[in-house]
Amino acid sequence: MHRYKKIMIFLSLAAFMFIGIAATTPQDDPKPPKRNLKILPKDISKEDLHKVMEGYSDALGVKCNFCHAPSKDPNQKWPDFASDEKPEKNIARKMMKMTAKINKKYFSFNKNPQGEMVPSVTCGTCHHGSQHPEFKAPPHEEHHEHPAPPPANN
Repeated sequence: MHRYKKIMIFLSLAAFMFIGIAATTPQDDPKPPKRNLKILPKDISKEDLHKVMEGYSDALGVKCNFCHAPSKDPNQKWPDFASDEKPEKNIARKMMKMTAKINKKYFSFNKNPQGEMVPSVTCGTCHHGSQHPEFKAPPHEEHHEHPAPPPANN
């Protein structure tokens, strides 16, 4: 009987240790976040994607939810990054294409020492930290009154 008691205590301790280790070991996320990249490279790293998005956020003075729809999952604190529900996301894609085209066509000479093109035109070029670029009419040229030409002698 004494031996049976020792075995039970040993098994109980082993079970508690196993449960304790299992409870404190972080679990892998069963579902990695979905991506819906149509302009940016599909193989962009999570870190580089985050840097790009922070750049857009700063250039427009907005947060993630400006372009990204809220998650349908009430337990999820982040927006649904894969959703195309908000029209702002597609507008951003068009703007990305536009700036890339402008930079390629007109500023392809602008390269860093490694020979990589450095964009001259970015979101901040027009937005300056605002959601919508402010339109400013070009300044009017000063119109000077010119004296009337002398009458023609007929």
